Amino acid sequence: MPEQLFWTRGFSLTARILAVNLIVLGLMGASVIYLDSYRKQLITERFKLARSEALIIADALAETPRSERKPLLARIGSEQSLRLRLYDAKARQIADSFLIADEPGYTFADPRHESWSEKVARGLDTAMDRLFGAPPVPDYVEPAIATADAWPEIREARQSGEAAVRLRSAPDRSPVITAAVPYGERGEVLLTTRNARDIVDKVRAARQTLAIIVGLALAVSIQLSLFLARTIVRPLRALVRAATRVRSGREREVVVPRLPERGDEIGLLARAISDMTAALRQRIDAVESFAADVAHEIKNPLASLRSALETLAKVDDPKLREELTRIADHDVRRIDRLVTEIADASRIDAELTRTRFEPVSLTGLVKGVVASRAERRADARAPVVVTVSPAGDACRVMGDPARLERVLLNLLDNAASFSPAGGTVNVALARRGGRVELGVSDDGPGIPPEEREKVFGRFHSVRPEGEDFGSHSGLGLAIARTIVTAHDGTLVATDRTDGKPGARLVLDLPEAP
Repeated sequence: MPEQLFWTRGFSLTARILAVNLIVLGLMGASVIYLDSYRKQLITERFKLARSEALIIADALAETPRSERKPLLARIGSEQSLRLRLYDAKARQIADSFLIADEPGYTFADPRHESWSEKVARGLDTAMDRLFGAPPVPDYVEPAIATADAWPEIREARQSGEAAVRLRSAPDRSPVITAAVPYGERGEVLLTTRNARDIVDKVRAARQTLAIIVGLALAVSIQLSLFLARTIVRPLRALVRAATRVRSGREREVVVPRLPERGDEIGLLARAISDMTAALRQRIDAVESFAADVAHEIKNPLASLRSALETLAKVDDPKLREELTRIADHDVRRIDRLVTEIADASRIDAELTRTRFEPVSLTGLVKGVVASRAERRADARAPVVVTVSPAGDACRVMGDPARLERVLLNLLDNAASFSPAGGTVNVALARRGGRVELGVSDDGPGIPPEEREKVFGRFHSVRPEGEDFGSHSGLGLAIARTIVTAHDGTLVATDRTDGKPGARLVLDLPEAP
């Protein structure tokens, strides 16, 4: 009993595969985009804060007496983790909070003394910048000469009269944000410097959170992959094993799993392979049976021919030699007829698969065949063929006219051979519910119910009394049914509809559009 799998009934295989791939790719893509936008947003906000801080401090300095400005710079720098520098109108540095305060407001981290985890994180920062094509950030370098000319933001602030902000990179790749703003009436400028390591910490914390999310997504992806392995790989392997056994021919009754509980492409494939295997077995059985029947049917006239020829060489009586010659001639014609019919039966399937069907008037085809038989009727005792069809009704079907004519000839020949001398063969055409029905009735002894299916077997040997042995190959009705089946129709044997003795062969075909 196959295991009943969850989620395998309502969703197609394509939808499941797309869902698994898109979920993971979507999460990873969204996380990377979010991380980059988050970092840009933090830097933008910090620029606004640096500008506001510089303006507030500049206003405070302007309101403070000159003697108290340096202590104010030292206190603000220590409390706000800033470096504050003042420059006069001649670009000379007049104050530096790092030189005034007891301790600097911040210190740059030395990359040479970082832990391995910090080095890995810094490498990831660099990789992300390259991935998104971020513009290069200049390194923060202290000027050799402490003048305002070393800072382009001071020149910009003096020219515009407003605060100017710049971004640089510390030795550990953390952001360094500087802001310059003019103040007072003497052309003095304030320069603030902040090492915004908190931005790096926040981005790395966000990256850690996203890494956890991606890890969970990968875990879900693995579980979904295992699920797909159960729903795809395992049944496919079962189908491969069954197909291999069928190909090797080691097991006669190999059970190909049909997976009836599955409604997706795997289930369709399993049922198609199972049906194909069954059809292949039937075809192999039919070929083996046909080969055995051919050997049996040809062996009999060959044995008779060999016996006649061996006896002919030992007989001197003219009458007996004439009789043996007649027997040999009869056997040769019988073998020739068998070979012709066998060849026709062998290639008929292949030919029909390549034939392009066309609309055929079954009424016209029947009238043409009946008229042709009437012209060739040489024996007055031969049965008369009577045709009954709806007036003006074409009874059109889709098919190969030559093959359908062959079916009609075989049915009429069979009916004529079983009809008594001077009897009648009736051919009736009718349309019923999108189908065209053709019935051929004879005045013969009829066919017992238990024999009605056997008459369509190859080399069926039950023939009318008095008929010369070997005058029929036994393939006529078998060939007729093969042709009809290829036309999506049926051919069966029944009793006559009028209650009279005799057999009735019914051909049923789909009506042409």
